[in-house]
Amino acid sequence: MPIAENLKEIKAGMPGNVVLVAVSKTKHNALILEAYEAGQRDFGENYVQELIDKYDTLPKDIRWHFIGHLQSNKVKYIVPFVYLIHGVDSLSLLREINKQAAKQNKIIDCLLQIHIASEETKFGMDFKEAQDILNSKEFKDLNNVRVKGFMAMASNTENQEQIKNEFSALKNFSLQFPSLDVLSFGMSSDYKIAIEEGSTMVRIGSSIFGDRNYVK
Repeated sequence: MPIAENLKEIKAGMPGNVVLVAVSKTKHNALILEAYEAGQRDFGENYVQELIDKYDTLPKDIRWHFIGHLQSNKVKYIVPFVYLIHGVDSLSLLREINKQAAKQNKIIDCLLQIHIASEETKFGMDFKEAQDILNSKEFKDLNNVRVKGFMAMASNTENQEQIKNEFSALKNFSLQFPSLDVLSFGMSSDYKIAIEEGSTMVRIGSSIFGDRNYVK
């Protein structure tokens, strides 16, 4: 099915308040342009160099989301143009984003990545770490980052009840911070459950572009 039809079908089943981020990592520019021509503007990338290359060559009104694990030494390369950084998993990374944003006289929007999955391999902080950061004086003094909400990935499991419970736990945690109302969770395999559990932003790749292509 063409990309435009995939997008149309996915959006038809989504509430109007949910943002669709098309996960374009490893996808060729031609495919991204196909989605762009169909009206898609939010795209998600995992790798800094790939994101920079795409930013340089693709339309400038694309909103680029960095959804991968971000190393502190790479922050400076994406700060000039990134729309939203999803995977902030430590106070030290927040500090670095703040520092690089200040150099550019910018405020960078971020999401704190929370670990909700059963797999230890996934990144993210636990609820208490996030709470401690958000309540800390140091965080409140970071003037060039703006935390908009939370991002997470559920366990890679067929157990839909487990996925539902993981998403629900994050939604419930977020209610402590009413102003942090962006909740980025849900991917191709589980975005429908995510939306039911309160997600406001879903990150979908294979259901739009087809199976992943790892050939750079």
